[in-house]
Amino acid sequence: MTMQVSKTIGTTDKVALDAPIFDPVAFRLNDEQAGIITRAREIGQSVFAGRAATYDREAVFPSENYRDLHRVGLLGIAVPKKHGGLGADYQTYALAAAEIGRYCGATALTWNMHVCSTLWSGPLADDLDMDAETRAEHERRRAVHYRRIVEDGAIYSQPFSEGGAAAAGGVAFGTEAKPVAGGWIVNGKKIFASLSGHADYYGVLCTEIEEGEKASRRNTLYLAISAKSKGVSVVGDWDPLGMRGTVSRTLLFKDVFVPEDSALMPRGVYFQAAMRWPHMFLTLSPTYMGLAQAAYDFTVRYLRGEVPGMPPVKRRMYPTKQIAVAQMQIKLEQIKAIWFQAVTEACASPSKEQVLRAYAAQYSVMEGANELAALAIRTCGGQAMLRSLPLERIYRDSRCGSLMLPWTAELCLDRIGREALYEAGETDD
Repeated sequence: MTMQVSKTIGTTDKVALDAPIFDPVAFRLNDEQAGIITRAREIGQSVFAGRAATYDREAVFPSENYRDLHRVGLLGIAVPKKHGGLGADYQTYALAAAEIGRYCGATALTWNMHVCSTLWSGPLADDLDMDAETRAEHERRRAVHYRRIVEDGAIYSQPFSEGGAAAAGGVAFGTEAKPVAGGWIVNGKKIFASLSGHADYYGVLCTEIEEGEKASRRNTLYLAISAKSKGVSVVGDWDPLGMRGTVSRTLLFKDVFVPEDSALMPRGVYFQAAMRWPHMFLTLSPTYMGLAQAAYDFTVRYLRGEVPGMPPVKRRMYPTKQIAVAQMQIKLEQIKAIWFQAVTEACASPSKEQVLRAYAAQYSVMEGANELAALAIRTCGGQAMLRSLPLERIYRDSRCGSLMLPWTAELCLDRIGREALYEAGETDD
């Protein structure tokens, strides 16, 4: 049975809420931000946490959670207020998403794919250059997408990967859009496409190619393709190590007609965003920030004998356990500090230092979450490996973070090293 969660901003009398990951006073958040983040923590703790094990065990999409996200207004967290949403900025969304990830990693990760359709077309696009006519057309088009989300609870996804270098920004996307009267004909494939078969619209990044032209990253389009469109299909099985509830199967597009009003960004704007708004690719990290906190939370509760459903046996008096918790606390605070700074700095045309810090934050969170989960298992002992407890799931989910394109752990290290040593345009010739 679904617990009722108030749609108004505030706490619930149904459960004693956990302390926020980022205390509003300590991290200088305003009341509106704190309220939105509390709303996310409230539904995550009181509703999503209880369902997470089932979604993971059965590798099924958290459809119930999405109905609840719509009910409490969080499907439209980044939709501008004038369009009926909460109007959250990048930082506020990231902090709220971390709270969701703390209780259900699969819900937080797929919610990110949905929110990016509004975050990228909303506050991020507002920071980019467009002439007045283009901006007016974009405003008209995005209003259609926002209305579907706010009023109807429509779910958007963001299939990105194709199995090559396109998702890492190395080459043009292999999924192609051929211009035709009134829109485009799209052909291609997306792998590891979260929400496959469950989203109402797929926010597809593809390359617009006129007859006889060569593919170019500059011609990337961002199109919302209806899941009901002729030529859209979902194939393959889904039985991964972790993030099982994301249902990231393969999407195929075969001669799919996409009308002009389905564009989530005008021509040329996605490429401009990828060049000028690099923090747009940091939005996978909030989920793993939440998982890092979850690993620490479980360890403290376990050692204090406060895990629900388990005998109240305390193990906190052993020096080895205390030292391990101290190590976890230090690691967690280090991750929180660099990550909070990075999401706070997100903007158009950031400095070199800010971009390097974003890479470092991504690496720290994606690797650090799993390091904390591994230390938690070692500290809590054999019972922590039981599937009846959340730590085993947290460990598996967190291991997936370093593989996430476009900023995998390896790519972050490569870019930090190269960009720290070379200024733009420098060579060794």
